[in-house]
Amino acid sequence: MRFRPRSAAGSGRRVVAGLTTMLLPLAALVGLSAPAHAEASTATATYAKTQDWGSGFEGKWTVKNTGTTSISSWTIQWDFPSGTSVTSAWDADVTHSGDHWTAKNKSWSGTLAPGASVSFGFNGTGSGSPSNCTVNGGSCDGGPSVPGDEAPSAPGTPTASSVTDTSVKLSWNAATDDKGVKNYDVLRDGSKVATVTSTSYTDNGLSAGSDYSYTVQARDTADQTGPASGAVKVHTTGGGTDPGTGTGDTVKLGYFTEWGIYGRNYNVKNLVTSGSAAKITHINYAFGNVTGGKCAIGDSYADYDKAFTADQSVSGVADTWDQPLRGNFNQLRQLKAKYPNLKVLWSFGGWTWSGGFGDAAKNPAAFAQSCYDLVEDPRWADVFDGIDIDWEYPNACGLSCDTSGAAAYKNLMQALRAKFGSKNLVTAATTADGTDGGKIDAADYAGAAQYVDWYNVMTYDFFGAWDAKGPTAPHSPLTSYSGIPKQGFTTADAMAKFKAKGVPASKLLIGIGFYGRGWTGVTQDAPGGTATGPAAGTYEQGIEDYKVLKNSCPATGTIAGTAYAHCGSNWWSYDTPATIGTKMTWAKNQGLGGAFFWEFSGDTSNGELVSAISNGLK
Repeated sequence: MRFRPRSAAGSGRRVVAGLTTMLLPLAALVGLSAPAHAEASTATATYAKTQDWGSGFEGKWTVKNTGTTSISSWTIQWDFPSGTSVTSAWDADVTHSGDHWTAKNKSWSGTLAPGASVSFGFNGTGSGSPSNCTVNGGSCDGGPSVPGDEAPSAPGTPTASSVTDTSVKLSWNAATDDKGVKNYDVLRDGSKVATVTSTSYTDNGLSAGSDYSYTVQARDTADQTGPASGAVKVHTTGGGTDPGTGTGDTVKLGYFTEWGIYGRNYNVKNLVTSGSAAKITHINYAFGNVTGGKCAIGDSYADYDKAFTADQSVSGVADTWDQPLRGNFNQLRQLKAKYPNLKVLWSFGGWTWSGGFGDAAKNPAAFAQSCYDLVEDPRWADVFDGIDIDWEYPNACGLSCDTSGAAAYKNLMQALRAKFGSKNLVTAATTADGTDGGKIDAADYAGAAQYVDWYNVMTYDFFGAWDAKGPTAPHSPLTSYSGIPKQGFTTADAMAKFKAKGVPASKLLIGIGFYGRGWTGVTQDAPGGTATGPAAGTYEQGIEDYKVLKNSCPATGTIAGTAYAHCGSNWWSYDTPATIGTKMTWAKNQGLGGAFFWEFSGDTSNGELVSAISNGLK
């Protein structure tokens, strides 16, 4: 049985992006000029890492005139940590003395009218970020910078106490500063809500049963601000029950891929503009890596480093070079602030990285500890409400074969539940192989079910053009039909087998693919035809997004609860709003816990497939 290789697509595009960056002109390094020094405190400078290809990166500085009169030149200075350096630059003259770097405008880029901005870029090596930034002698954020006066340190991560329906008390350890700390800014969901002189604050006027994230930032006697503290997440009492936390509420879950922000240009903000965020209960963020018996970061640049522009950001505010958290994690934080009842889980593994679970199964407690430490990292602990395990497949074969034994899966899930506790979600994506002696039979899914909140049963990718000559068949049949290539490869068979083993129906979610699978060289309209190979797709052969197929190859028929289309010599199968409606009705009649889908970017810009799931589960 084959399932979509879900994390392979993004990694290849990241390498291409890096190689493209390396082709940028090196001729920009020309003779250095020394423009006149302009007035301080009339400009800001923001930094963004625009590309990262592992062995190097591309950075960009943007200078903006925030004053009321023109400036004739600009100079940015910053420090890189040892091991991080600029290798080439364009649109500015960049020099350095040790780890201290200076960039000065070109002759044609120094003059900036009030409100105008200009950018320059560079290629670099290392993994560090700039610090101690000044522009024209003033702080890069527009505040004062006093020579010989260091900015304060980050305060301790706040702790929350006395949580009520509408308030919470926050306390933190003091920051340090060479000249003294004057006060602290308290930030709720990234926005300042108070400035206090003590190391505690009570925030009032909150909504019952809602999630909030708090950080604290110190300010010294010269009004310089230091870095923000780690974040603490707070859930106010009251307000009824939270969706999907064991209360019996229907789960509506979608996968968001970390690599979707690259070639697909699909950002967290798209969940807002499409209307999808208001119609779901949970997001699985895919994927974290599993390596060396531990949970690990999947793509650090996409996860927490990429700077989003104002038009890409959920909040409508651009990321800055010195904020403590950027990337998808910060965007998810902003999304949760906008939709307080939305839960986010970090999914680990997937098709490409499931090979690491064999080592993880050798010491489940150590693996669980590593996952907990990563998910609950103070920088983003407030973003995630639990963990999802996507092991393809325990004691069976996916991209690689696992031989850890039938009990390994139960042991792993037991360890995760013990570590994450009852206040966090623990879920898993599972095979949908309903055949006798198949993948469901290979591991103790029933024993593990007592430790999970639910299973995402991957009821798609049953058939596809990896069988290049066919026969053509729908990749997500709900039920069997006459001529199906393999009995047991249906949604109904998978769910029946799980329930027969003792997995409660309420812990099973039906899976929907927001894409189609197809063949070419097909002459027969109905399923069962022969083919010559996979049909062409935008990102890989044999697969295409629903948003493309609905127009390029509209459905011509339905079979076994899903749609198919024959256009020219191509044959595709995929779900439509109508077939999703049928599947949601079936899921409700079966008593299932809800539905999930892979993945958001395959939907239309107005989220019509998400709407079909949401409406169908009402």
